[in-house]
Amino acid sequence: MADKKTETNKLEREYVIPLRSKWKRVPRYKRANKAIKAIKEFLVKHMKVRDRDLKKIKIDKYLNEEVWFRGIKKPPARIKVKAIKEKDIVKVELSEMPKKLKFKKAREEKREQKAAEIAEGKVKATEKEKTEVEKKGDEKTPQAYPEKSSTKISTKDKEEAKEKKSAVVEAGQKMEKENAKKVKHQTKQSKQPKHQQRKALAK
Repeated sequence: MADKKTETNKLEREYVIPLRSKWKRVPRYKRANKAIKAIKEFLVKHMKVRDRDLKKIKIDKYLNEEVWFRGIKKPPARIKVKAIKEKDIVKVELSEMPKKLKFKKAREEKREQKAAEIAEGKVKATEKEKTEVEKKGDEKTPQAYPEKSSTKISTKDKEEAKEKKSAVVEAGQKMEKENAKKVKHQTKQSKQPKHQQRKALAK
C-alpha cells in the first residue's frame, strides 16, 4: 500500500484487492457483479468513508471493463487499483493499464479533443456570420437572406405533395371498392351448405 498526501487534501493509495474469496460465495452468473461490489466494500473500509456509503466510491470505466473482460462468470482473482480520495468521494482506477486499454483510452481522448475543437470552430463560425450580417445592415442579398430562395422551392414541393396525396386517395378508394366486392361474394358463399364451401375452398 502506497500512501501519498498531496497539497490539495487528496489522499492517494494503491491496493491489491483480493476478489476470489468474495465471488466464490455467489452463483456463477453473479460473479462479476459481486467482484465490483467487493471492490467498493474494500475501499469503503480502507479509505475510511463516512457511514460506509458505497455510493461515494466512483469506479473508473476501464477498471470496470477489466473486471468484466472475461465475462460475468470469470472475474479476476485479484486486482491492483489506485484510489484517490477528494473530500468524501473516492475515485478508483487501474494502477497499471494493460496495452489494449491504454490504446483505447488514448483513442477516446483524441475523439474528445476533436469534438471539442469542432464545437469551438462552429461557435467561432457562427460569431463571424453574425458580424458579417450586422456589417451588411439593410442590404438584401440572397446570401444574407436564404429564406426567400427556399420559399420558391417549397411551393413546388407543396404542389407535388398535393398531387401525391390525391393519387394516394384515389388508389385507396379503388382498393376499398374491390374489397367491398370481395366481401359481397364471400357473404353469398356463406349461405351455401358447409360441404359445398369446403369444395369451393379446395379448388
